[in-house]
Amino acid sequence: MTKEELVAQCLADNPVMIQTNNHVERELSENERIEAANAWADMRLAQIALEEQLAAEAVAKATEEAAKQQAFNDAVAAAVAAALAAQQTPVEE
Repeated sequence: MTKEELVAQCLADNPVMIQTNNHVERELSENERIEAANAWADMRLAQIALEEQLAAEAVAKATEEAAKQQAFNDAVAAAVAAALAAQQTPVEE
């Protein structure tokens, strides 16, 4: 989502915003609501970016682990093939 979409969503979801100072509530003005929605959108975009970064790091780690596992599997297959080939080679007397 774009920042503008997030701001619009926030404003639509919160037609009235209340601020509490020292246990005294007051309704935010339209400009204050827009400022609050913009601040929330900035925070949400930062959160989304962090989630995407963490997901990318997880994929990179999983890819690295899969490559290590494949290299191990290839080495085992090569060792088994070599052992089988050695068993099939006739021994000269």
